[in-house]
Amino acid sequence: MKIKWVALLGVGLICATPWMSGQDSSDNKSTSTEVKDATKTATKDTQKGVKTATKDTEKGAKTASKDTKTVAKKTTTATKTATKNTEKGAKTATKDTEKGAKTAAADTEKGAKTAGKDTEKAASKTGSAIKKGAKEVGHDVKKGTDKAVDTVK
Repeated sequence: MKIKWVALLGVGLICATPWMSGQDSSDNKSTSTEVKDATKTATKDTQKGVKTATKDTEKGAKTASKDTKTVAKKTTTATKTATKNTEKGAKTATKDTEKGAKTAAADTEKGAKTAGKDTEKAASKTGSAIKKGAKEVGHDVKKGTDKAVDTVK
C-alpha cells in the first residue's frame, strides 16, 4: 500500500511540474523589463500629477487673489461710507448745536424783554398806586382843608 501511495505522489508531482512552470511561459518579458515599464508609468503619472497640482494651485491662487481684492474694495467702500456718515453726523450735530444756541439766546432775550416789560408794568402800577394814594390823600387834605376853612369861615 505504501508503494501505491508513493507512485501516486510521484505521478502527481510529474503532472504538476509542467503545469506550474507553464504559467510563466506565456509572458516573454523579463522581470527587469516589467520593473522598467512600471517605473516609466509611475514617472509619467507623477509628472501628470505635478502638472495638475500646479494648475490647480495657480487657479486657487488666482481665485484667492480675486477674493482678496474684492474684500479689499468692499472694506475700502465701507470705510469711506462710514467716514462720510461720521462727517455728516458731526456737521449735523454742529448745526443743531448752533441752532439750539441761537434759539436759546433768542428765547433768553425774549424772556429778558418780557421780564423787563413786566417789571416796568409792575413799577408803573406801583407808582400809579402811590400817586393815586397821594392824590387821594392830597385830595382829602384839600377837602379837609376846605372843610376846615369852611368851618373857620
